[in-house]
Amino acid sequence: MAAKTSVSDEAKFAGLKRFNLVMGFLHLIQGVFMILVSNDTTYPIYTNFLSFNTETFSLAPDPKLLYNLRFGPAVAVFLLISSVAHFYLATVGYKGYVRKLKLGMNPTRFYEYALSSSLMIVLIGMLTGLWDLGAIILIFGLNATMNLFGIMMEMHNQHTKRTDWTSFIYGCIAGIIPWIVIFVYFLGAVNSGDAKPPAFVYAIIPTLFVFFNIFAINMVLQYKKVGRWKDYLFGERVYIILSLTSKSVLAWLIFAGTLAPV
Repeated sequence: MAAKTSVSDEAKFAGLKRFNLVMGFLHLIQGVFMILVSNDTTYPIYTNFLSFNTETFSLAPDPKLLYNLRFGPAVAVFLLISSVAHFYLATVGYKGYVRKLKLGMNPTRFYEYALSSSLMIVLIGMLTGLWDLGAIILIFGLNATMNLFGIMMEMHNQHTKRTDWTSFIYGCIAGIIPWIVIFVYFLGAVNSGDAKPPAFVYAIIPTLFVFFNIFAINMVLQYKKVGRWKDYLFGERVYIILSLTSKSVLAWLIFAGTLAPV
């Protein structure tokens, strides 16, 4: 069964309400900063549809620039998505938040991650040269699916005597695929001669890969009820801290590497 919280311990829920408010402001401040201070650095997004070559009478790829994505506002968006979610949970969504926490659930967390962390994985991919629109949509969708499996994990285990890890396993499979693609593109860029990734990209990929996996470890510890993770609310706080830390690290590494004004 999923971990249950103490209905009578209202002080913990009140503390989480304040914690979410603080985290909402920390994400908001950073997001606004990224919008106001970042330079105009852009990364391209291409389509690669087929066209008919009249000289060879065959179909051939026809890459075309679709859009130049400004990275400053894009970084701000994943911070602001988290800010909105935290403010929601601490205000109009608070009663539902508490009701779900008492059952060992927080679907809002995973809906937010499905958007914010999927945008994060897209930006990491673009830093390695993953600029094809189709590939971007696919890694966004797979990462979002991984987080939606998190909701299924918590829902399914409301009705089981022993923890059912099926959703967790499928989520891990969905979640690892974008990273495989990113590592392939990264290694290709590293081996491309003079056109190597900038130094900050070398730091971003292993650092964020570790962060993404710690989220999964936190869920395992919750369901295994290891130490302080016997209390579902402890794991909830860990999720919140991990979210702020991973987003802040990615945002500031990108800012220092490419978005800081000259």
